[in-house]
Amino acid sequence: MKHTGIKEEDNASTVTQFLLLGFSDLPNLQGVLFGMFSIMYVTIIIGNSFIIVVTRIDPTLHKPMYFFLTNFSFLEICYVSVTLPRILYSIWTQDRSISLLACATQMCFFLMLAATDSILLAVMSYDRYVAICNPLHYPLVMNQTKCTQLAVGSWLGGMPFQLGQTCQIFSLHFCNANRIDHFFCDIPPVLKLACGDTSLNELYVYVVTILLAAIPFVLILTSYSKIIATILRLPTAEGRAKAFFTCSSHLVVVLLFYVSASITYLMPKSRHSALSDKLVSFLHGCDPHVQPHDIQP
Repeated sequence: MKHTGIKEEDNASTVTQFLLLGFSDLPNLQGVLFGMFSIMYVTIIIGNSFIIVVTRIDPTLHKPMYFFLTNFSFLEICYVSVTLPRILYSIWTQDRSISLLACATQMCFFLMLAATDSILLAVMSYDRYVAICNPLHYPLVMNQTKCTQLAVGSWLGGMPFQLGQTCQIFSLHFCNANRIDHFFCDIPPVLKLACGDTSLNELYVYVVTILLAAIPFVLILTSYSKIIATILRLPTAEGRAKAFFTCSSHLVVVLLFYVSASITYLMPKSRHSALSDKLVSFLHGCDPHVQPHDIQP
């Protein structure tokens, strides 16, 4: 374990290297875990790549809904690539060390992609709202320029906040503690290692979560309340079923994302357990949200 001294009178130091304990408490299952994560990673990459290719080469899918679906598929590839390759490397080599810079970089990209996920889910719900509630205005409202602006805003909207949050967390001292009881560098397990008062950091986490998760979630609820009201007024059962089907997969993704994010980032640090953090983060960061059957011509 490497340390860099700060001040002798402070009797504190900060680490330059962390150890990701991950699943080291399951030594007999390392091979099984490696195989499971490998299959998961390959499945997510192939499934989302398939969606991207199909939506690009099929002219009938050149619509706003599939433009955002393509963005979402690419986002999922990036999302899991931040965590799963590192997990596979640690299991294969049994080398669980990660430098301070690598840990901060992983956290920053994970948080930025999570923010993009949240905003993009809200954008997709807005797209469905316009399509179902204002179908005659849909081509005019969701034109190519508007779609591009919404997509760019989704990718860039959370970057300044998450970059600032990461810098704030890694400016803390870690007091000779460098064992992260997690499989990647996420906020709760890293904050547990910090010495001194971290209440300001926790407050910043709450503020950013409200700004980048709660507000988009309210927009999603607003959109779907109007969508459901419109669907229920449709004259035929077949029309209602088709409208509900086009929104069902998106609603499942919204539920999984926001429930796991709320548990991870809104629960006080003192109430986090290592096992719950791992299970929730597994759902939050390694779940293949988009599947090929989501493509409906």
